[in-house]
Amino acid sequence: MTMETVLDFDRTDRIGLDEAIFCVGKSVEQIAAILELAKARAAGLLLTRLAAEKLEGLPAANRDAIDYCAVSSTGFFGPLKPIISRGAIAIVAAGTSDIGVAREAERTLRHAGVEATVIADVGVAGLWRLTERLEEIRTHPIVIAVAGMDAALASVLGGLVPSTIICVPTSVGYGAAEAGRTALNAMLASCAPGLVVCNIDNGYGAASAALRILSSHEQLRRSGV
Repeated sequence: MTMETVLDFDRTDRIGLDEAIFCVGKSVEQIAAILELAKARAAGLLLTRLAAEKLEGLPAANRDAIDYCAVSSTGFFGPLKPIISRGAIAIVAAGTSDIGVAREAERTLRHAGVEATVIADVGVAGLWRLTERLEEIRTHPIVIAVAGMDAALASVLGGLVPSTIICVPTSVGYGAAEAGRTALNAMLASCAPGLVVCNIDNGYGAASAALRILSSHEQLRRSGV
């Protein structure tokens, strides 16, 4: 059976977020075909969850055109937007093991032209590490909090920082962490009010939420509200 791929090149105009390609479940041949469609339109693409072995299986011309990050398993294909925004978003990761998800969020933002500040290894197991960075974190209107295990980082930030906080539970942790389910429930059940919670390991989704907030702020500014 032949499957036709239809890329959403109008997504940017419609909702302000660029087309992105989730590579899990796609064959090397399907990914290569998608890249050819983008190349024909001179369009840039963000590739998420692109495994290194699939990258290596792509035709050389496509492979060489990808800026690949092994930590986040993301790739930039084609033209990349210049940086148009700095200082608005901080990505705060509890531990080094959460960096892959944090980096996915950072790369998603960078693909959209937004440069984020990454603050890593400030989990509550050593609370002093976080308190030493609080003033820096507070300077960012939007904070993406990335944490696994008990995900206490989200509640602590929610009680100390006035920024919009977008939480990303990660699948980091031992048995009772249940592959991120405990972190997800902890973030959803947080007594810190107003936290926004994304799906487990969904750095891309958190970055997209942050981009929507930035876009809304720009619309309000233009309307004089």
